[in-house]
Amino acid sequence: MQVTETQNEGLKRAYKMILTAQELEDKVTEKLKEAQPDVALKGFRKGKVPLALLKKQFGQRVLGEAMQEAVDGAMSAHFEEKGERPAAEPAVKMVNEDWKEGDDVEIEMSYEALPEIPEVDLSVIKVERLVAKADDAAVDEALKNLAESAQDFKDRKKGSKSKDGDQVVINFVGKVDGEAFEGGSAEDYPLVLGSNSFIPGFEDQLVGVKVGEEKDVTVKFPDEYQAAHLAGKDAVFECTIKEIKEPVAAEINDDLAQKYGAESLDALKGQIKERLEAEYAGAARAVMKRHLLDEMDKLVDFDLPPSMVQAEANQIAHQLWHEENPEVQGHDHPEIEPTEEHTKLAERRVRLGLLLAHLGQKAEVEVTDAEMTQAVMQQARQYPGQERQFFEFVQNNPQMRQQLRAPIFEDKVIDYVAELAQVTEKESTKDELEKAVEAMDEE
Repeated sequence: MQVTETQNEGLKRAYKMILTAQELEDKVTEKLKEAQPDVALKGFRKGKVPLALLKKQFGQRVLGEAMQEAVDGAMSAHFEEKGERPAAEPAVKMVNEDWKEGDDVEIEMSYEALPEIPEVDLSVIKVERLVAKADDAAVDEALKNLAESAQDFKDRKKGSKSKDGDQVVINFVGKVDGEAFEGGSAEDYPLVLGSNSFIPGFEDQLVGVKVGEEKDVTVKFPDEYQAAHLAGKDAVFECTIKEIKEPVAAEINDDLAQKYGAESLDALKGQIKERLEAEYAGAARAVMKRHLLDEMDKLVDFDLPPSMVQAEANQIAHQLWHEENPEVQGHDHPEIEPTEEHTKLAERRVRLGLLLAHLGQKAEVEVTDAEMTQAVMQQARQYPGQERQFFEFVQNNPQMRQQLRAPIFEDKVIDYVAELAQVTEKESTKDELEKAVEAMDEE
């Protein structure tokens, strides 16, 4: 196949490829010969059908397949010879659309090549790893929070009015336009005032009620309410107050510890200390990772495939827009144009992504089957009752598998970089660590 370069600007490449009629004919003949031993036609034994007859019977059928294989083979040979890899699937189109059998096939191929990544000396990188210990105050604060979450409720004195934070036990019937609606009634329902578990405004109107009182609670269903037939409508809930209970914090003792699966209070404190320090270590790693990436970004400068930068900038702009407009779902919004800031961030991400991929390949970093299985299991927990379907979805979706694999691979490459870099440990307090995390998030 004849290949002629028509563009070589930066990372942009374009080629004209000509598959001659004879080359195509030879490819068709080759494929028919491969199939010949398994073909049986009336009047001929299996494998004895003459090639000329096979060509007459099946030539047109294998023509397209032969053409595709010839082009694919030429592309593979081209990339191997050039030592290049395309940043995305090459654009391939047939130029002579009026092609007929006996003509040469003219093809145009264009792509953006991945850049050559320069070698970097990772040993010159200097970063700190913050080390924070969980002190008694942090453990006591966590214990207090556990006790509050394990709180119980006891009856208020007879005649007392309900307060925010109390639990009221109520019967209620919800009505729209004077008619009760399905799912709008309940008996002996325990509702904690201030929990925001009911429609906005509902709980506020039950502050100050007494046992035995009947109270009409007037609310308006949100416009985006999940039950479409109720969305945006006014409703009245006829409530009867049956009980009012005040919160009682659990005592911090061995009983509380046993409630959380520990043998004693001291054992629970030890578990809390371990959990807190694991959280601190995770936060410290995130800070160190950011600093490592910052230093790595300073060490390299190479051309970036424009299509990769554009795609990343579009994704950043889209994600940030949805964070600012959470009420809008999917793509039901005007086209979002990336800003200069989005593009600058995209360039950093693409540059570091290519560098990490290069370093990982060079260091032979691999994601094991066990690591992938663990990642799939963690993700599957977000879909209770549908774990099997999720596993099957991942198994049949290469793009999803790559999404799960990418962060694991990146973290392993970061570990590799940290081993070669100059990483010094620095003792810090919880507050100092939190400030470092906040500073990282603000960047």
